[in-house]
Amino acid sequence: MDLLIKGSTELNKMFAAVEKTAAGLRHDFGEVENLQQSLKSARDFVLRASARIEESILQDLLLVRPSAGLLTPNMQRDGDGRDEFVLALSGASNFVRANPNFAISLALRSNGETKIALVYAPILEKLYYAESGAGACAFSVYHSTKIRVSQISDPDDAMIAYNTTDNSKKIGDVRMSGCPALDLASVAAGKLDAFISEPLDYAEIAAGELLVTEAGGKIKMDTELIATNGHVEL
Repeated sequence: MDLLIKGSTELNKMFAAVEKTAAGLRHDFGEVENLQQSLKSARDFVLRASARIEESILQDLLLVRPSAGLLTPNMQRDGDGRDEFVLALSGASNFVRANPNFAISLALRSNGETKIALVYAPILEKLYYAESGAGACAFSVYHSTKIRVSQISDPDDAMIAYNTTDNSKKIGDVRMSGCPALDLASVAAGKLDAFISEPLDYAEIAAGELLVTEAGGKIKMDTELIATNGHVEL
């Protein structure tokens, strides 16, 4: 196959599956915009759209690794015990309100380690991707660019995204986007200096975790998730 983005053939096959699914999401987004007078109708529509994402992308991913398992926030399918695709629609609550700040998060894990990661925002047309040991990239207009974390070290100067209701601990230049996958990608790209969140479903952060580490940042998951550029101490 012709390579769409700079990286392995396997990465490109995964991106092709994501882009195919994203085409349907763009159509769904237009429908959600027409449902804003009824929030319940919009939520129900997005739930059905999320289910279609999983069904659609699974068919294509099985062409990449037929024996792989699948993990999403809604389901788990056992595979060969070695390979697993981890998939989520991050920022679904934004999608419900016709806010374009949402993304498909997709990772391929082998023997317990994430090898390939993609975070794709179809309405914003932003793609971030990484392969283990090869660094992290951003892609636009058929051009891939390496990304790196920022060099900010003073917490007071840091731009920090939060996904938490605890306002007492918030410092720096506070941001709240509602899309953890894109927040992690933004840390990797140096657009944010850190991201702090309450515990999240692993399917939503698996791809972002590899992006951050491949871009030179650090991430830890304990009572909360903290991703940083590796310079700012939180």
